[in-house]
Amino acid sequence: MSVELNHTIVHSRDNRESAAFLAHILGLEVGSEWGPFVPVVTGNGVTLDFAAVPAESIVMQHYAFLVSDEEFDAAFERIERAGITYFADPHGRQLGEINHHHGGRGVYFLDPAGHGMEIITRPYAIPQP
Repeated sequence: MSVELNHTIVHSRDNRESAAFLAHILGLEVGSEWGPFVPVVTGNGVTLDFAAVPAESIVMQHYAFLVSDEEFDAAFERIERAGITYFADPHGRQLGEINHHHGGRGVYFLDPAGHGMEIITRPYAIPQP
């Protein structure tokens, strides 16, 4: 069996709000609450389990999602319609722009807990050893 990421816990101030936010942007569904978690499952079966924690204990994390061109268009439209601030770069210097790295498109935005979210249409070209 090959190694695969199965799930990860995403700290949030309000687990339902953060799960609903991401699910809405990506066109996914929010799963049924399970214990302290509100899950969102991606197309490749990875579950993001949103858990409510005290705001002062949240450390910003980065989550990147590979999407099709059509999914990008739909997600980007939802971002713009909601008035969400977005950037072409992870440092927030290219406000209101998207990038065209690796022959695709990408955009960064923050979720309600302050995590850095990214959607890209092409995977990053990582040099092979």
